[in-house]
Amino acid sequence: MNVSIEPTGRWLRRYTKFVAASTLFLIYAGAMVTSTGSGLAVPDWPLSYGMLMPPMVGGIFYEHGHRMIATAVGLLVVIQAIWLQMREPKRFLRVLGWVSLAAVLVQGGLGGLTVILLLPKAVSISHAALAEIFLCINVTIAFFASRSYESFQSRRGEAANHRVITRVLVAAVFIQVLLGALMRHLGAGLAIPDYPLSFGRIIPPLDTLEITSNFMHRMGAIGVLILVVMTGFKIARDANPSMMRVFRVLAGLVAIQITLGAFTVWSGKNDIITSFHVMTGAATLATTLLLALTASVLGSKESSRGHIRAREVTA
Repeated sequence: MNVSIEPTGRWLRRYTKFVAASTLFLIYAGAMVTSTGSGLAVPDWPLSYGMLMPPMVGGIFYEHGHRMIATAVGLLVVIQAIWLQMREPKRFLRVLGWVSLAAVLVQGGLGGLTVILLLPKAVSISHAALAEIFLCINVTIAFFASRSYESFQSRRGEAANHRVITRVLVAAVFIQVLLGALMRHLGAGLAIPDYPLSFGRIIPPLDTLEITSNFMHRMGAIGVLILVVMTGFKIARDANPSMMRVFRVLAGLVAIQITLGAFTVWSGKNDIITSFHVMTGAATLATTLLLALTASVLGSKESSRGHIRAREVTA
């Protein structure tokens, strides 16, 4: 028989939000490692200079600190997976809990490889990309465990269908984040030293990989901005309050992100500004995902009972 349709428990719901927020902070900690050039400040792995707790000085503070935060988030994800398995009535959320755990284990392995192999660019960029995917998994868990999702279930079909454009926006922001990771790990953050122009021109001479990657990231930002504006106009015409709330947060994050990008260049890649730029990019991706998930539920005319039961397992 089908399991009963029950809401996620209050404390589990809160815990999933805490895990998602912790994941975002982990991305900031990882960005500080790259921004400060501390990736090999600790040359061994999984220990640090053969110790569990080395002296937290210089770059060791950022690199080992990142490892400690990653370990803590990993433990949080283990608890989340077990808690979801034991208490979450929605089968697909229980599965996502284990997917999140698998992702953090792979991410830890990639982090170790970046040290053992002396920061190979392919591994470092993969490590950065998986961090964003890991964040999206945890944000998805938090969304489907939330009271908002429970409310949306009874309001299916009240919004116009914005699923296509919001999903395209998620893909565009993810690609933009990957372009940023490519630029960072190529050491190309200041390959174009001025902003908003590029060497005083609209299109610079694309004669090196570093300049090309930097310019692609800038063009990607313009593309994302155009998509955000288009999405905003479509949502505003519908005037659905739930979608408008998420979009206002997204619009604010995009404005902050563009400002941080400018100050990253003008400050000569100040470590804190650059790391906040990376974290805000991740927060922007997470918010576009929330917008797409909201649009997927509110724009669907499928009944809530059928939607949930399609994901349930027999008791």
